[in-house]
Amino acid sequence: MRLARHRWWLARLAMLPVHLAVFAVAVFFLVRLMPGDPVLTIAGPNAEIDQATYDRIAADYGFDGSVGEQLVGYLGGLVGGDLGDSLVSQTSVAAELSTRLPATLELVALGMVVACLTALVASYIVVTRPRTMVARVLRVWARAAGAVPEFVIGVALITVTFVWLRIAPAPVGLTDRRTRVGDPVTGAPLLDSVLTGRFDVTASILAHLWVPLVVMALAFGDLLTKHLVSQLETSIDSPVTRFRAAVGVPRRRILLSVYRRALPAPVTVLGVMFGALLGGVVLLETLFNFQGLGQYALAASNAVDLTALQGFLLLTAAVSLVVFLVTDIAVMLLDPRRRPGAGGTR
Repeated sequence: MRLARHRWWLARLAMLPVHLAVFAVAVFFLVRLMPGDPVLTIAGPNAEIDQATYDRIAADYGFDGSVGEQLVGYLGGLVGGDLGDSLVSQTSVAAELSTRLPATLELVALGMVVACLTALVASYIVVTRPRTMVARVLRVWARAAGAVPEFVIGVALITVTFVWLRIAPAPVGLTDRRTRVGDPVTGAPLLDSVLTGRFDVTASILAHLWVPLVVMALAFGDLLTKHLVSQLETSIDSPVTRFRAAVGVPRRRILLSVYRRALPAPVTVLGVMFGALLGGVVLLETLFNFQGLGQYALAASNAVDLTALQGFLLLTAAVSLVVFLVTDIAVMLLDPRRRPGAGGTR
């Protein structure tokens, strides 16, 4: 009986490795559609090799067998936690990704926090002060969700804040070149600087982070605001809200109730937005010269490093699937009617 009560989230948890396995197979074939020869990538761009050397390199790196044999070897390595070695640097892909992942996740998490705060403030103004000029501007901004890509906003803000106004540092990294960063603790630079008491590093990181965070707030906060405003307006006009207002429930409690009932749909959007942020961070890391997964993926793509690309895509898929699972569970906790087999009207 207890197991049956938790089946709604246990079933989703059980499907996680299945989804990851399907994506792993898809990544294997997708990466091999890229133009270029991995054996020549290993030998070097200017290398001239004979057929015997070509065959030896192919055998050493597992490219001599059939596609089916390569797939079996690839999946077998994944089961053991082995993502292989980079074809270019000859270093472990798993080690490289584990070094860069925390910094990228920290940037994505900060971007989500800023986007959420922006959406909460903007939606509050729109639904509580609908006739003001600020509310009208925010509503237009929310309706234009996704109209301007994040890299366009990034270039525009760099031009304004660094080139014209000189209120932001040059986009040459996460810290000033004179700032010495200590040994990593978690791998997340901002968190590590706080944990180690290096507040000079914290100040330098924040000075370099505020522009990309504004970019993410402008690029992704509008979509969240759009959905939150729509749900809030529906929740405000519901009979539940009208009844609470009629019986004299304090305004603060009514607002909390309205936001609670409006959250499931925006939380779903937030989970989807994580994937968009993860993709956007790849561009932002390149634009602001941050050392994270974005730079690693770009270098691997330019060098036709199949092993590195496979590892990057699989890692981002795994992280996204976990976030989608957490989002799904959070939505069903907020609104039990969304659980499979639940009765009632949504």
